[in-house]
Amino acid sequence: MNTKIKKAFLVLLAFCCVAAFPGKNITWIAIGDSITYLNDHPDETGNRVNKGYLTRVAEKLPGVRYVNQGHNGWTSGGIAAEIENLGLSKADIYTVFLGTNDWWSGRRIGAIEDYTLNRGNNSVYGSFRIIINKLRSLNPSAKIILITPMKRGDFVQVGNPRNLAWGSYRDTNGQSLADFAEAIKEIGKLEQIPVIDLYNKSGMTHKNMVRFKRLMDPASGSYRNYKYPSYIDIPFHPDKDEYPYPLESIDMTYDGLHPSDKGNAIIAKMLVKEMKKYK
Repeated sequence: MNTKIKKAFLVLLAFCCVAAFPGKNITWIAIGDSITYLNDHPDETGNRVNKGYLTRVAEKLPGVRYVNQGHNGWTSGGIAAEIENLGLSKADIYTVFLGTNDWWSGRRIGAIEDYTLNRGNNSVYGSFRIIINKLRSLNPSAKIILITPMKRGDFVQVGNPRNLAWGSYRDTNGQSLADFAEAIKEIGKLEQIPVIDLYNKSGMTHKNMVRFKRLMDPASGSYRNYKYPSYIDIPFHPDKDEYPYPLESIDMTYDGLHPSDKGNAIIAKMLVKEMKKYK
């Protein structure tokens, strides 16, 4: 490659990068639970995930630099309680991806008045008010994006099968995961904050959380691959049964809950579409 051609190539490359995400570098702080946390800890997925959604977004939007504020197992209440101790700083974009652990732990969703009246950290609505207030205090002109929880199948942790939970096809404490997604959407509508609706619009469903769940057939005593919803009432015994999600079962998630590469790619695509709007 001669010098003139090389220079022209470099100029074109630089132009493409700027066109993809024009302007100065963008700082993005991603607040979330284990789905966010695992982006930077693939070893904790049993190396079943190659790229989380944070990495994928940054690759698609040159100039975006993310800070991972994912906290394993935390609820919106946990984030709100520790909001002054997390080391949050001024950023151009904040995303808040919470709710699935609130649902599983049986936290009260509350009412929109808990948000509008700032009633404190006693409900999901109240927790989100604390979080959003903090983000606005850090940068009043920052863009805030809310992300609803995605659907979930039966979760069984890789490496620790005693850590398990049923899927969002069933309520917890009289509340559905869909209820939590609707609460987050209601906050977004009230505040005119964009919401990435993974629960309803991602294409991730109970049927494709995993391709199957491998369980012992109670009648025959042999292992069988059960698709959703057939696996719901088949018992899993963590102390003696094989791990129910072999590699070939991976679909949108790798363990019934946490997104696989396929699931992370969908989350990233939806986020990129929204974040492209911000210069």
